[in-house]
Amino acid sequence: MEENRKWMLELQRFANPNTNTTGSQGLSNENKTYYHDTLIDNAEPYLVHDQFGTEINIPEHGGKTVEVRYFDVLAKNTTALTEGVTPDGNTLTMGVKIASIAQYGDYITMSDVLNMTAIDPILVQATKAMGSQAGRSLDTITRDVITAGTNVMYAPKVSGGTVTPITARANLDADCKLTPDVILKAAAQLEANLAEPINGSYVAIIHPLAAYDLIRSSEFIEWHKYAQPGELYKGEIGMIGNVRFVKSTEAKIVDNNGVAVFITMVLGRDAYATTYATGLGLEHIVKPLGSGDDPLNQRCTAGWKATKTAIRLKEQNMIRIESAGAFSATAQAN
Repeated sequence: MEENRKWMLELQRFANPNTNTTGSQGLSNENKTYYHDTLIDNAEPYLVHDQFGTEINIPEHGGKTVEVRYFDVLAKNTTALTEGVTPDGNTLTMGVKIASIAQYGDYITMSDVLNMTAIDPILVQATKAMGSQAGRSLDTITRDVITAGTNVMYAPKVSGGTVTPITARANLDADCKLTPDVILKAAAQLEANLAEPINGSYVAIIHPLAAYDLIRSSEFIEWHKYAQPGELYKGEIGMIGNVRFVKSTEAKIVDNNGVAVFITMVLGRDAYATTYATGLGLEHIVKPLGSGDDPLNQRCTAGWKATKTAIRLKEQNMIRIESAGAFSATAQAN
């Protein structure tokens, strides 16, 4: 063994000091980065905010505005009748909810040279990117309507065994975490408001960073312990009490002076509606080279277009819970 090592060392004496290697100056153009021809797809979120709304579509030639009418509940009458005297009677009171649809859309323009010379299928990827943008955009339109509701609860501050009620967003900090008790209070409030459950339970739309503070609780029941896959909502992760949780990274986060506040919406039946105009729903549009004002066939486009609005129907059937938590220092508003 020792003889072999000495022999190898002797050979190094005759090595050419000018041997070309992959690191040699002047040969960098020979060293190319290996290009794998499989593109990495962008991660897509669960889009859940339309999932629990009542769908109200405007028919063709039905205008741009939807009007939803409802009758107020009559108050109890516990006054006994006077024998032989006809009472004054009561009257119905009608309320109206009104919303107008708007049109949304976007597109990408690509040149003929780009499409012919690019290594990747640019038009296909542009179409996928437009589809992703369309879904996220329309989901956010609904989200921003329902999270602007009038019924709100704040997670209390729990520190050192002391529980301090919070009455305003400005007072929320990292110790104001979402807890099972807050969820159960929201469900109790909905029930007191006579809000009907959705398929037997209330539903909470929650951000994963807010769910983190709940799923470690012993009161949190994972979905596979109470439901089969075919019975689940999109994004469903579990339940507490009579509230089923649907998780989405698109659940709203707002900035509160550097503290991320997570919005969890607890919903009953008919809390809100989504509205499209018939014939003007989501449309993916691809225009080939030469379309429109393109005399030299130099441009093609991929885009989308849709009309939509959302409307809160029954404020008493939804509660917005605002909380902070373990990720409030790093999460970004969306």
